[in-house]
Amino acid sequence: MNLNDHDGNENTSIMSDDLITKVKEILRDALGLSDHQIDEMDLSTELFGALPELDSMAIATLLTEMEDRLDIIVDDEDVDGELFATLGSLVTYARIKTKGK
Repeated sequence: MNLNDHDGNENTSIMSDDLITKVKEILRDALGLSDHQIDEMDLSTELFGALPELDSMAIATLLTEMEDRLDIIVDDEDVDGELFATLGSLVTYARIKTKGK
């Protein structure tokens, strides 16, 4: 899934605050981040390559948590560096996958 093919852009007016909060909570729990780290994040916050906690094992945990908590299925072909580039790209993906739920 190309995140650039969605019908919006990465800003909070397009994305629900509730979904942003849920994705932040999943990141906190899956990566063991502090509340302070999560509070400091905005949609432009870089994830992959910027968070040492986000290694290959953490990605597997993060994806499993997203599937469980958001009631979505993450397709293997969707998992690439673009998906984990920023908080905004991760929220965009979650928004696309939960659309209509």
